[in-house]
Amino acid sequence: MESVQIVLLIIVFIIMALSMFFRKIPALIALPLMAFLIALIGGIEFNDIFQYVIGQGSLKLYNAYTIAMFGSMLSVILQRTGVAESFIKKGAELSGDNPWIIAVIMLMLITMLFTTLGGLGAIIMVATIVLPIMASVGIGPMTIVGIFLIGLSIGGTLNVGNWAVYVSVMGLSVVEIRPFALVMFSMTFIAALVYITIQLYKDGHDLKLKKIIIRSIIFLAVIAFIICAYLFLLTPELQADIKIFLTDVWIVIKWIIAAAIVFLFIHALYRAVFVNTNDIHWGSYFTPVIPLFLILIFNLDFIAAFIIGLIFCFISTYKKGRLNLFVKAIFDGGAVVMPAVALMFGIGMLLNAIMGPGLQLPQYPDGWPVLNLLKPLMAQIIPGSAIVYVVFFTLIAPLALYRGPLNVWGMGYGLAAVFLASGLNPGAVMGLLLAVGQIQGISDPTNTHNVWLANEMQINVQKVLWNTIPYTWLLAFLGLIVSAMMFM
Repeated sequence: MESVQIVLLIIVFIIMALSMFFRKIPALIALPLMAFLIALIGGIEFNDIFQYVIGQGSLKLYNAYTIAMFGSMLSVILQRTGVAESFIKKGAELSGDNPWIIAVIMLMLITMLFTTLGGLGAIIMVATIVLPIMASVGIGPMTIVGIFLIGLSIGGTLNVGNWAVYVSVMGLSVVEIRPFALVMFSMTFIAALVYITIQLYKDGHDLKLKKIIIRSIIFLAVIAFIICAYLFLLTPELQADIKIFLTDVWIVIKWIIAAAIVFLFIHALYRAVFVNTNDIHWGSYFTPVIPLFLILIFNLDFIAAFIIGLIFCFISTYKKGRLNLFVKAIFDGGAVVMPAVALMFGIGMLLNAIMGPGLQLPQYPDGWPVLNLLKPLMAQIIPGSAIVYVVFFTLIAPLALYRGPLNVWGMGYGLAAVFLASGLNPGAVMGLLLAVGQIQGISDPTNTHNVWLANEMQINVQKVLWNTIPYTWLLAFLGLIVSAMMFM
């Protein structure tokens, strides 16, 4: 019976994933349908499917789509007040007309920010700044989304918070994780430069390859220097000496930024009361930056930061009739993001169908049946040699998509526990998840950030998968080779 269930689960996953991949069925329908069928085949009781998979699953990502709604409200009000258009024009004037350099600079900015930031709220905040700048120099919507996603993944590779699970679950030390993470960081950055060059050519930009090669070497040299400095500064001896100095400097910076935000609000209020003009003032350009600083520096709640941004935009652009526009922008902001929110309902259902509702249910004393069905299957595919490890996991790497078994936000960590229990080297498990994670982090249409970015740039999220999968699959292959050399 169990073997039949496993075969049916695999068939359902493959059919539904291919249907979405080839755009035969929209993800909006395919994801809830896949969740229902997986739970039904897995032996979940009919009532429990509706309660825990459909009902609770649709609420699982409530934090993500609530943040997305407020982020959309801020985006819409920036557009309706004319701030976004003016910001784009100023950005184009200041950034010049070289889209390749702008794209690489934005890539580096995104990468740097997301070595510490995380979550959809931070993504929306950063996107409201960098997306208009890239659009202002003629970079295509698909290219913009690809650059952002790759930068997000590169930064996430060095985000120490993401390493915590490898330390706690796999018993690895930071010293063991860091070298492989730096290799993945370097390879992904090089792939990003190639991606930017090819995509800009497809967008119709006249690129001079000789200059691009020289600039790429310069950028890579800078990255190599940063990595070396990063490794050097992480030595315990220097950490002890630098920590006190950096703490004092950080306190001063926080006070300066807090004073600047207060000044911007006072200045905006003064202009709203005493200055009557229709011009977009320079202070309005700080609308997306203020929430970002509140989140990044003062650890403010995302929704609270968005609300402060909305209030600042209203005050800094105030004129007669602005209140009606402000209210309409809030309503329209929710409507604009509804396609992404509806897709997140299905993603939550699929997560609950595979992983369960996250609590022990008396009717399933041994745990969630679907997960229990899949674990023995995964235990049987442990590779016995480095070559098999690389070839096998390269071939099945796309199973990181659509919350598949290699997706760390699906059942990837549960699968990692099975691999560890079966005797696979913890370093090899970590290398596997980080390498295959490039496909998941950049290409997966069920990522909330992929859904939001595609919705914001008005492109199909499935097209993002088609556009990026050649690069991410190659990165997974190269990462698995490095992992096999280091750990197998």
